[in-house]
Amino acid sequence: MSAFTLETRLDGALGGKTANALNRAFGMRTVADLLGHYPRRYARHGELTPIDSLVPGEQATIVAEILSVNERPMRNRRGSLLEVVLTDGRGRLQLTFFNQRWRMGELVPGRQGMFSGKVGVYGRDKQFTHPEYELLDDADTARMHAEARAHEPIPIYPATSTVATWQLRRIVALVLDGLGEVDDPLPAALRQRHRLLDARTALERIHRPDFEDQIPDAKRTLRMHEALVLQTALLQQRQFVRAMSATPRPAGDLLAAFDAALPFSRTDDQVAVGERITADLVAGWPMNRLVQGEVGSGKTLVALRAMLQVAESGGQSALIAPTEVLAGQHLRSITRMLGPRLAPQVMPTLLTGQLSAAERRKAALRVASGQALIVVGTHALLSESTTFADLGLVVVDEQHRFGVEQRETLRAKGSSPHALVLTATPIPRTVAMTVFGDLDVSTIRAMPPGRAGVQTFVAPVGEKPLWFGRVWDRIAEEVAQGRQAFVVCPAIDAEGAASTRTDDGDPLPVDQSARPARWGVVQAAQLLERHPAFARVRVQILHGRMPGDEKDAVMRAFADGDIDVLVATTVIEVGVDVPNASTMVILEADRFGVSQLHQLRGRVGRGSVPGLCLLVTEAGPDTPGRERVEAVAATADGFELAEKDLELRGEGDVLGDAQSGARSSLRMLRVVKDADLIALARQEAEAILDDDPALLRHPGLARAIERRLDATERAALAKN
Repeated sequence: MSAFTLETRLDGALGGKTANALNRAFGMRTVADLLGHYPRRYARHGELTPIDSLVPGEQATIVAEILSVNERPMRNRRGSLLEVVLTDGRGRLQLTFFNQRWRMGELVPGRQGMFSGKVGVYGRDKQFTHPEYELLDDADTARMHAEARAHEPIPIYPATSTVATWQLRRIVALVLDGLGEVDDPLPAALRQRHRLLDARTALERIHRPDFEDQIPDAKRTLRMHEALVLQTALLQQRQFVRAMSATPRPAGDLLAAFDAALPFSRTDDQVAVGERITADLVAGWPMNRLVQGEVGSGKTLVALRAMLQVAESGGQSALIAPTEVLAGQHLRSITRMLGPRLAPQVMPTLLTGQLSAAERRKAALRVASGQALIVVGTHALLSESTTFADLGLVVVDEQHRFGVEQRETLRAKGSSPHALVLTATPIPRTVAMTVFGDLDVSTIRAMPPGRAGVQTFVAPVGEKPLWFGRVWDRIAEEVAQGRQAFVVCPAIDAEGAASTRTDDGDPLPVDQSARPARWGVVQAAQLLERHPAFARVRVQILHGRMPGDEKDAVMRAFADGDIDVLVATTVIEVGVDVPNASTMVILEADRFGVSQLHQLRGRVGRGSVPGLCLLVTEAGPDTPGRERVEAVAATADGFELAEKDLELRGEGDVLGDAQSGARSSLRMLRVVKDADLIALARQEAEAILDDDPALLRHPGLARAIERRLDATERAALAKN
């Protein structure tokens, strides 16, 4: 039989039954997938996992010794019950088997083993029913080698109810025994410089180390493998984009006239980012730039200047926004900034699904003929019937609200158009490098002068219940001064079942996803309906399950001042600009993530009226939810909060859809902990590609990239 390679399919290496089980449980298809499923920790033969810390209902693995074995007839049915008592020196656990007397031949007192199962409770005792197990040795051998093997690490793998960790250990050992040569993704010089292991040794030592001190070097090597592969793939994508040709769009009179007419000075950040974009647009390849900045930092101004530069040569720009209301707001804002002199020259045009048939035909004709040089719209821009005369720039507002396919559909309407992606969600440096490494990232940190800003306070109503009443009085006081307020709830109706996501589809923090919300839009609106201070206050609700036209009508009414208090879900996170909105109350604020709380807070304090944000929580001190809420109250710096968010929740789903497919998620790397390593890998990848763009002299790295990113995943990466 020929040796396995990392590309060998698992059904060829292990047989169809085992391969299918691994595919169903973990999505594994090849030997590389299996060997990339690293142990999450290591036990030792002499280091017994504490039985007294097992949690009922969880899948668990323990290392223990058999204390007693007893068989007895079942009371109410035919057959026998085999009961095995285990000990780890700190607690006892019972194993229960139905009609399996034959196991008494191997489950004998004094033997040690690894036992995997779901923790149950019978009476006062914890138990495994029909567990998977592997006995480590016969009693004589165990006694002879107990001391020698006491410190031998036992890999404990992420497992499922169908594939136990001990089964994974056997399968991995079988594959390693049959594995032939392993191509090394790391150049020899890099390995020597950083004192890293060769690939084969790293795999052996991560999966079956002889001693515990072999594990750290294996982990260090495999982290570099992962970092270099991902960074090289991202930089290759950048190379690919730069190999494409784009029409240069030099600046001219339109941009000069716009800058001269601005009634204010641009901030230093706006100037710096604008200069980078101006240079990008005259390069011979398509711009691919992400601009991140707080709400109100001037991203729209930066985008409009880019549109005017493209318009100088007759090129069109398409700005796609996630909602009809936001698209309308962008159009009004752009038209206002252009003024009566420039607006007619570029003819800003709105194209959305809610236009009447006649209006839509008229708008589509302007776009198709090239009259409209600036087009703002929603998903209607993606329609097959929407065509452009010369699409030179695609601007995506709030990139996380659009799927990869939608963004690519719009770009395909032009010939290698430039792309500018805007986001108000601050992205930590390491995430930007890992996820958006193929984009040029620019940041607008400074806020324009004149904004009143927001003060944020925690209202810990669990400890101070009287504060709950004060929250509503505070809103009524603001409304009495002619201002408006938001009340944000974690659910539409708190009578609904617990979920891992909000009603608008946003993921809940892990510590909140198991319990139902106490406050929904329905319950909050009912409370305000009965509240005497709100007798003359105009209250309206808004949530994601309302029809699109109804949602837009409510948002418009709020923007026009016809609604005093909007009780809503997170659907308002990306919403209309209402400078008169001064107050935001977020109920059960501990159910939201740090970045989401910061985004929601950005809806108030946008004009000259000072903003107030009250984070209402029943979470106790020193809980993860309370820590999130207090972090948001402590600083208004979104970039600082983004780093804090990452630190608090770990990677979570931080990669989102940018890395498509389970095999592209991070395995050994951790974005926060390994920030320096990721930066180092990027430098190494740049040097490798500068010297060998096609990786012809780095076949191991080229093959590692192919294994890590299949054709579908590469396509998804390309579309980012």
